[in-house]
Amino acid sequence: MNKLIYLLWPLGPMDPSSRRRVLLQELAPKLLAAGATGLQINIDDDQACVPSPAPRWPWLPKPFVAQVNVWSESPAQAETFQTLLSDAGFRFAGYRVDEWLYTDYGENPHAEPRDWPDGERSPGILAVTLIKRPARVPHAKWMQRWFGWQSPMSEAMQPRTRYVRNLIEERLTEDTPEYDGIVEEDWPSGEHVTNPYLFYGARNIWQLVVNISTMLKSVVLMLPFFHITTVMMSEYFIKSPPAAGPEGA
Repeated sequence: MNKLIYLLWPLGPMDPSSRRRVLLQELAPKLLAAGATGLQINIDDDQACVPSPAPRWPWLPKPFVAQVNVWSESPAQAETFQTLLSDAGFRFAGYRVDEWLYTDYGENPHAEPRDWPDGERSPGILAVTLIKRPARVPHAKWMQRWFGWQSPMSEAMQPRTRYVRNLIEERLTEDTPEYDGIVEEDWPSGEHVTNPYLFYGARNIWQLVVNISTMLKSVVLMLPFFHITTVMMSEYFIKSPPAAGPEGA
């Protein structure tokens, strides 16, 4: 099974509610008809009104407005999917990834197992972060810091409901920006992102200072801090991939 991730930017004016309609009502059925065996669409829509926890640096490119995750039997189907994305009014950056699901809904105290049907918006809010390995850090050491320290440390500290790590294996188009990973982190509510005590799992000011310091030190060791892009989104499972949750409407 191949997992392809497409980051989308609209080619023309498209407000948040319009992009939700275009992606869910118009594009999704076409991707399924073209052979997608699994489909998840994450959208910066009118229901994702939560500010990003990452600073917005002026030198970074304009953030993407949607993420389309497509599972397919053959990588040759990518060309068909990409044509449909263009026809829907988007330019895109495409990646073939190796997915590592660290925590799914119901696997920690912060959420019950997924019980909502395909096509329905997931509760809470989703943060999608693009990450790049610093040139100074060898790949093996970077992986150890991410998988061996950052993931379990943040899982123990923060109240995430779902955490997916996508290792980028191949860029699908020549002009696709170079990244090394795409992280999907679900949170119980917008307040869990905007309230620092909830975001860092702190019960008092002293624990907050310690947890922020721990997180900042970890992030600086594995990421170029001034080039982090995080977009807050609504999550929609359109057709659950294997083991992702209940199917059907």
